[in-house]
Parts: sequence; structure tokens; C-alpha cells
Amino acid sequence: MHDHAAVALLINPENPLGEVESKATEVASLAISQQLDVFNARNEIELLAVFAALKQKRMDALIISTDNFFYTQIRWLGALSAWHAIPAIGPLREFAVAGGLVSYAASIPEVFRQAGVYVGRILRGAKAADLPVQQPSKFELVINLKTAKALGLTIPQSLLATADEVIE
Repeated sequence: MHDHAAVALLINPENPLGEVESKATEVASLAISQQLDVFNARNEIELLAVFAALKQKRMDALIISTDNFFYTQIRWLGALSAWHAIPAIGPLREFAVAGGLVSYAASIPEVFRQAGVYVGRILRGAKAADLPVQQPSKFELVINLKTAKALGLTIPQSLLATADEVIE
């Protein structure tokens, strides 16, 4: 066992935002003296190699970055995390549903609702260029208690109380 948990960050090197997310996570890790290893995957085969490397390097946790490719693989990523017994946080609710430990992400129904409001404004004559850029305002925390139990982890009651959904 390590003095500190060894945390892995999974990014897609072809996503320009992956580098931004990687740097931000590294800064945060340094601030709390947290070991962080960055792993890259851009396709299914590389994802399998990453999970093999996570086991071999005895990583204690995994953060899956936001990425369109990862979104297309989100259920598989949840299943892989559960299969390899790696506590992981993913960017969509479906990740936790598929066996990942935790998901924390913008509420997709709320994002689509906001998009619908914008479409309505444009159809009523607003110019798209004149509408302000909006960030998601509602985020959802989903915790998979079945996965936590399988991993031998106890989720603090205070965290469970803040969750939008707890999978039992």
C-alpha cells in the first residue's frame, strides 16, 4: 500500500481539452501532495491496455475525463472499472449505473432543456451570436453503493446525503 493513494487520470490525447483537464488535475494533485499518473486512450484497444496498466501499477483510483469518445464507451468503462475492482469516477450517470463507483456530471436533461430554450429564442428572432454562452448549472452526483460494497469501501453518510441518486 502507498502512503497516499495512487490516482490515475484517463484522458484522450486527441481531445484538446484533455490536456487542459490533465494540467488542472496535476495542479490540484500537487496542492494536496497526491500522486497522479496520467493515462491516454483514444480507442477501445488502448482502453483495455490502460486497465491492464492500472492493475499492474496498483493504482488506487481512476478519474475518467470528459471526452466524446469516453461518452460512447461509458457503460463499458463502468463495467471495466467494476471488473478490475478500481474505484472510479466518470463523467455521466450511465457510468455509475454500469458499475462505476461514482459519476459527477452536468445533468444531461437540464443541458437539453437549456438548448431547447435557446432554440425557442432563435425561432422567435434572436440572433444566436447575441445569446450568451451558458455553462451547465445543475450537476448530478450518482453513487453506486453496490460497487462500493464490492470494493470494500464505506461511503460517508454525509456524501450519500448530498447524492442526487444512490444505486443500491
